[in-house]
Amino acid sequence: MHIEDEHTKDKHNVEMHIAGTHIKETDIKETDTLLFIGDSITDAGRDRTNSASLGSGYVREIARTLHDRASGGSGPAVINRGLNGNRVYDLEARWTTDVIDLRPTVVTVKIGINDTWRRYDRGIMSPVDEFEACLDRLLADTARKLSARLVVITPFLLPVTAEQEDWFEDLTPRTEAVLRAATANNAQLVRADLALRHAAEQHEAAELARDGVHPSPAGHRIIADAWLDAVGSAAAVPDPRR
Repeated sequence: MHIEDEHTKDKHNVEMHIAGTHIKETDIKETDTLLFIGDSITDAGRDRTNSASLGSGYVREIARTLHDRASGGSGPAVINRGLNGNRVYDLEARWTTDVIDLRPTVVTVKIGINDTWRRYDRGIMSPVDEFEACLDRLLADTARKLSARLVVITPFLLPVTAEQEDWFEDLTPRTEAVLRAATANNAQLVRADLALRHAAEQHEAAELARDGVHPSPAGHRIIADAWLDAVGSAAAVPDPRR
């Protein structure tokens, strides 16, 4: 199946596949600022010369949905600070300027796949215990300095080659570390790994992520819907003070 030829139909099918997902109410207000930070999956080709650019991935899909469901308003402000190739240590190096200084009220972190990938393509190790400690520091620091609502998206892999199957030796314990760090810091969890794996039961992996890592438009929509289900996708609640 050619992704390009079947894209529109496949995206519709995937969306229908998860259309029955329960939607939770949200306490996100139109005055909230939602900040997303992570690797290329979050970056999604955003224009880094334009601070308002959201890229073409799940962040834009979330922003569009919240805008469409806002009650007479524009929805909460959304900031994308994803950056291609980032590992957790890269996030730590820019956390103050790209997160703390922007004073968001909801911070979503998606990181981990590059910490695994670099082991297999460049021999660069990211020990799971060090990875977990770094992520824990970032979440704890954010909660302490901003009192922000924390959201963590799990890393994922949809193998499209036999070699990628071996990556789970590193990725599985890393995902468990992400879950522990999120739980320890009272962060809401978005199980992108489970949502995409579930969708892959009815669709070829390459339809959702051509290289097993970077989502197609349909894959990004699945991540967006998983976030909306976990965090809340009802219309943004108007701030009663306004």
